[in-house]
Amino acid sequence: MSFEREHSAGYLTNWAARLFARSIDRRLKTLGVSSGQLPVFFALAGGRRMTQKQLAEAAAIEQPTMAATLARMERDGLIQRDTNPADGRSALVALSPAAARKARALREAIDAVNREALAEFTATDREALLAMLRKVISTLESGRERS
Repeated sequence: MSFEREHSAGYLTNWAARLFARSIDRRLKTLGVSSGQLPVFFALAGGRRMTQKQLAEAAAIEQPTMAATLARMERDGLIQRDTNPADGRSALVALSPAAARKARALREAIDAVNREALAEFTATDREALLAMLRKVISTLESGRERS
């Protein structure tokens, strides 16, 4: 049996994701943010507020991982929690004003890495890649529901 990573979509996707994360982390370090916190920034952008459970679902990660991420972000002043008026047992999480001020720099760092990574692609190729990745994600997410 032969293992050839260059012919494994899963391996190549994972490898690319790790390289993206490493490159983004280098740029975000000066802002006091890590790539692992980006799903929270994406979910809460534009002033949205969500529960921890909703954030975990949006980021497709386990609740304990989200709890740890939010604890670090709260410690670093990146999020704030307010009582959920619909359910006093839970809190609504929002980006703090300090995090909101960092949003533009975060967006610029992410965009710079994306431009760098896709520099050799035509606009059509970039759109095709994104469409294919969305299709892979959709297929694997629907398969997760069947498992």
